[in-house]
Amino acid sequence: MVIADDPRILELTAPEGDLIARFATHVGMVGCSLRHEGDELLGIGGGLEAYVDQGKVFGIPLLYPWANRLGGWSYDVAGRHVELDRSSQLLHGDEHCLPIHGALAATSDWAVRAAGPSSLLAELDFAAHPDLLAVFPFPHRLELAIRLGAGRLTITTTITAGADAPVPLSFGFHPYLSPPGAPREDWLVELPARTALELDVHGIPTGAMQEQPARTFTLGDETFDDLFAVGTAANFSVAAGGRRATVGLTAGFPYAQVFAPAEQPVICFEPMTAPVNALQSHEGLRLVPPGETARTTFALTIERPVA
Repeated sequence: MVIADDPRILELTAPEGDLIARFATHVGMVGCSLRHEGDELLGIGGGLEAYVDQGKVFGIPLLYPWANRLGGWSYDVAGRHVELDRSSQLLHGDEHCLPIHGALAATSDWAVRAAGPSSLLAELDFAAHPDLLAVFPFPHRLELAIRLGAGRLTITTTITAGADAPVPLSFGFHPYLSPPGAPREDWLVELPARTALELDVHGIPTGAMQEQPARTFTLGDETFDDLFAVGTAANFSVAAGGRRATVGLTAGFPYAQVFAPAEQPVICFEPMTAPVNALQSHEGLRLVPPGETARTTFALTIERPVA
């Protein structure tokens, strides 16, 4: 359904009526609302405008073609050298002036191919946009299939490489969860067994790793900005007010970042196809061969009551 005050924002409703989501087709396909039984589950901060203008916490952004940070403003991968333009309107630097979260945050180049009451299919053709190719010179088609079912939002990403070059997979999503019903310090967090990848002061992996068992705990005053290798089909959850939200890495996301800052009531379980800085380090980096297709899927499931 088109939102009356902005036809570029599409609203989806699960057939059961319990879950309603909105996606901004003109702002990088960011998920800008997810309501369960009337309650907003996402951290929306200062809203869509603050997200676009200042990169503030907001909704469920797609981090593409890289998730989180690069270790510098150039990279070499798949036989191509890329120098990123620091003045590009597509790029943003973090607090250490490193390029962060890719180049699609505010792009309006998505084309909606199909939209129904509970599903949405949108596509972005990199080959048709020289500004995107300057950042990521790998012609390909990027597709998002978004679906709502009973208590579940599912997002499937399809990457179809062009005929002449492979496409590196280094992207992710950043679902800012802000479960209602309890203050941040009382949220119950569940993490799966995982391998922690040590990060330096700039948030770049050092190469050191440590195995960590599954853990269930009350968040309290703990903070996170941590990177993990998780294998396949890992689940991360947060519960508050008799409701549990679970991010399930269904397919194609062997890494995840957990982000829970002290100053904001949000927690993120970020599906990632590769570790931070993979375009530079090549660690954990996969390539889609020319002419072939790769798919990833993650789901956000809401359950009530919580035992």
